[in-house]
Amino acid sequence: MQSSRSVFCLLFFHAALSLERIRWCTVSEKEHFKCKDMSKAFGEAGILPPLECTEGESAANCTQMIKDDLADAVTLDGRLIYQAGKEHGLKPVVGEVYDQEIGISYYAVAVVKKSSNITINSLKGVSSCHTGINRTAGWDVPVGYLIDSGHLAAMGCDLPQAVSDYFNASCVPGANGANYPKSLCQLCKGDSAGQSKCERGSQEQYYGYTGAFRCLAEGAGEVAFVKHSTVPENTDGRSLSSWAQRLRSQDFQLLCRDGSRADVMEWRTCHLAPVPARAVVVRPDMDGTVVFQLLNQGQKRFNGVGTTFQMFDSAAYSSQNLLFQDSTAELVAITDQNYQMWLGDEYLHAMQALSCDPNSLPESLNWCVISTEEIWKCGEMAVAFKNKNLKPTIQCISAKTKEQCMELIQQKESHAVVLGGADIYTAGKTYGLLPAAGESYSADDNNNAYYAVALVKRSVSNAFTISDLEGKKSCHTGLGRTAGWNIPIGMLIKRGFIKTRDCDIPQAVSEFFSASCVPSAKQDNYPSKLCQLCIGDDSGNNKCHASNQERYYSYSGAFRCLAEDSGDVAFVKHSTVFENTDGKNTDSWARNLKSSDFQLLCLNGARAEVTQFAECHLARVPAQAVMVHPDTSVFALYGLLDKAQDYFGNSSNENGFKMFDSSTFHGKNLIFKDSAVEIVPVEEKRTYTEWLGSEYVESLEGMETPQCLGAGDKIGQYLLMTVVVPLLILCQIQGLD
Repeated sequence: MQSSRSVFCLLFFHAALSLERIRWCTVSEKEHFKCKDMSKAFGEAGILPPLECTEGESAANCTQMIKDDLADAVTLDGRLIYQAGKEHGLKPVVGEVYDQEIGISYYAVAVVKKSSNITINSLKGVSSCHTGINRTAGWDVPVGYLIDSGHLAAMGCDLPQAVSDYFNASCVPGANGANYPKSLCQLCKGDSAGQSKCERGSQEQYYGYTGAFRCLAEGAGEVAFVKHSTVPENTDGRSLSSWAQRLRSQDFQLLCRDGSRADVMEWRTCHLAPVPARAVVVRPDMDGTVVFQLLNQGQKRFNGVGTTFQMFDSAAYSSQNLLFQDSTAELVAITDQNYQMWLGDEYLHAMQALSCDPNSLPESLNWCVISTEEIWKCGEMAVAFKNKNLKPTIQCISAKTKEQCMELIQQKESHAVVLGGADIYTAGKTYGLLPAAGESYSADDNNNAYYAVALVKRSVSNAFTISDLEGKKSCHTGLGRTAGWNIPIGMLIKRGFIKTRDCDIPQAVSEFFSASCVPSAKQDNYPSKLCQLCIGDDSGNNKCHASNQERYYSYSGAFRCLAEDSGDVAFVKHSTVFENTDGKNTDSWARNLKSSDFQLLCLNGARAEVTQFAECHLARVPAQAVMVHPDTSVFALYGLLDKAQDYFGNSSNENGFKMFDSSTFHGKNLIFKDSAVEIVPVEEKRTYTEWLGSEYVESLEGMETPQCLGAGDKIGQYLLMTVVVPLLILCQIQGLD
């Protein structure tokens, strides 16, 4: 044990010597005085390497100086750690620990009166109380969270205007400048004489944690954004202030992210975000161990009674929190030295949303379209948006294919394109694009996002499962279609049920099922078994055609194939059985069918009722999404589209242009699907895999068949093998699935 410690000490001593000095960057004159005293104290105590103090004047200057190798270290709060990490690649190496929680200084919470019925999902239109503009718990975290979660949309990244539009009225002390909307100061009280209204300071009675809570307690606002300790500190007789003396903590509750509410003491599980402790940041190539060992030796000598210099006390400089927070109990080494890990997901996502900066937005957003009709619609959309002063403006960019759009966005020559499932997969996997917004559809629309299911007849004697499909007879909507082919076949390949040889998926399917009906599979090089169950029209003609002349074609046709006992399983969408049973379909073959006579096959090997499609399905087929380059602000794009749909989203709007209608341009589903009723935020589905869902991705990966993908492929793996791609494109052209 002793020898290993000696080795460590030698290694550290060598590392310390390799750094001639550590240049500490100070952000104010008083902090510089304290830094020089710390340097002197460390030097006299023989603590190495020597500490030098460099004047940076502000945190932003210091991070730039560290990047430029003009300084080595500075202590930053959460928001600045995020900016330093994102913009300059700086890493946190030493963290402050306070009395409450290791690594966490406090929790940002939303407080309401218990008597109200407000939840996190119903904040729009209420009155709000904030600690102050750009303050962490009162502004940064709640505004960042509301934007990130999609509750609040900010057109042009104008956050103050977005907050003003979202809340009915507010008190945000400090938001009293000419550039701020007046409603942000509407609830503020000023001092006892009504002066200094909305000022950042104690003269504004609703300023700070206590003030924001008072704003709620006195009924000026309906929600207060404060820290977790604010309510306990100002209720149950703990405050001497006259306004707070009769307040009881049990009369207030916290709003939780999941839409529930909780007691004010349950802040560990019910909060907007834990606010990370301050941390010392350095360049990525610098050894953080040396910085910690320097400070660790220092805190052992200069943190306690009997020393002239105190690391965690700023009273001697007539100030607070110089170099380190005065409330720091100790400094600890940070193991995972990256800013994302230190900040934590909830705080990090709030900061990412808050970094939506009007000055960083492009003057125009280049929208990629791929047909003459889409160009027409895009041009009208650009004019309509501009007439309503929507920002950024739209510029239409034409491409020959969706993949060319993806390439243009990857190269930053375009900004956005609307894509469906398989294309979203390619855009994400091959081109690194992200979803920025999605479509939502009416519940009774056939083009809605839906579940792909395996449908069977209810049977006591032959209740086979998903594992028993080999040798069964199968009914499909059509070759290359999503619910009828791509998803079920991809899933069966991915899970090892269907084994492909020589990249021949049609042959493998024909060997797996004893017979099938796969409309449009009547081709020279395709096995005849894929059309064996098809019946054609009333005269027996057009057998296996991809049209309504084949009676087993599409959703209803594949279901009919099952209902008439031609097949044992039908691969359709979840609504198919309801649309053709219980009197909904009056055709002779469907007239007497009951939905209760059918069941679903689940991926876990069980069977389920047809009403349980949300839990028992092969995959949820995702809605279309707007895909962008990772450097494009998803919040700015959603902010634009959300504002635009206020004017142009309703099909009965009187503003001329209709976002979700392509009839004027003699086309279908141009840019957006005609069945869309709303553009929605991505919320937690921030990547292409999260948007698509694991089951859908699994089915697409099944179609990739590793041995069919060339090892030397320079641009990554293609989505589908050669035999399937043309069929997918054909489906998209025909508007199928």
